[in-house]
Amino acid sequence: MSPVLLFGGTSRERLVSVASAQALAGVLRHARLWFWDAEDAFTEVARDELLAHEQPFEISFRPAGQPFARDIGSMLDAASAGDHVLVLALHGGDTENGVFAARCEERRVPFTGSGAAASRTAFEKPKAKDVVQARGLHVAPSLQVANPDEASDGRVAAWLKRYKRLVAKPAADGSSCGLLFIDRSEDIARVTELASSGIYLVEPFLSGVEVTVGVAEWDGGAEALPPVEIRPVAGRVFDYAGKYLGQGVSEICPAQLPAKCLEELKRSALVAHKALGAFGYSRTDFIVTEEGPIFLELNTLPGLTTTSLFPLALKTAGRSLEEFLGAQQRLARGRYQHS
Repeated sequence: MSPVLLFGGTSRERLVSVASAQALAGVLRHARLWFWDAEDAFTEVARDELLAHEQPFEISFRPAGQPFARDIGSMLDAASAGDHVLVLALHGGDTENGVFAARCEERRVPFTGSGAAASRTAFEKPKAKDVVQARGLHVAPSLQVANPDEASDGRVAAWLKRYKRLVAKPAADGSSCGLLFIDRSEDIARVTELASSGIYLVEPFLSGVEVTVGVAEWDGGAEALPPVEIRPVAGRVFDYAGKYLGQGVSEICPAQLPAKCLEELKRSALVAHKALGAFGYSRTDFIVTEEGPIFLELNTLPGLTTTSLFPLALKTAGRSLEEFLGAQQRLARGRYQHS
């Protein structure tokens, strides 16, 4: 069973996906590379072509060749016929919310990462918070805004008066896409505008240390990786530019926190990984307040770019990317053995 590195996709995070693929292509030297474009067509690309693409976080990748498949079903047929395991360098949208995983499961095509049910639950932030809270983790209070009327009905304004500062984010998305801070009543108009295109989650702004914790499954079980502290420069936030363009943040691994807190973060990440049914690997985001770690969200397909947090944690743990990808492929090949 040979690997295919699948990247691109139709979500807002497809640029991140290309950057992840560039990082992984240097390790998976014998893998075939399949690019999924915004029109749902799939093209095989040469390694040199992918690696030559510059500024992947800002400029779209456009392959020179012609598509070998023009829909997901045809691509999965090709993967099945070739006895391939799909190594996913995908992020966001239908590639991370369980829709694509369900298509793979229907055809029993092996793929890395979490299955459809876990992906769906983790992607829906309110549902994920309910699940982990039931397992004893602390979560922030939240307010769902499903349409413009709900954004302007006075509840957000009341929360702003109560908490002084709020954070609004899509109920289902990643890479800090659509992140908005509400400091003044005038900012609520922006939430009203955004809520017309999807459900938004409004939470109090929590003062504390931003930390993310990866979990990787190996042949011997799941391991929590060293927590990574995200330290924005004064006046900056950990948005898309901060994550991938290196603008205004420093990332410290292991996090500069007391040993007891680091162990609690690792324990909490394992609890979230198992409670949500994640498979293979995940990355959980927390805010560490005076009361302890507060769960924010779990990512089932975290970025694997050269600037991403998960590979940084792997390196700090003394684990190589080659070792990690080998374990993920073995898990993927065996995922249907008991079903």
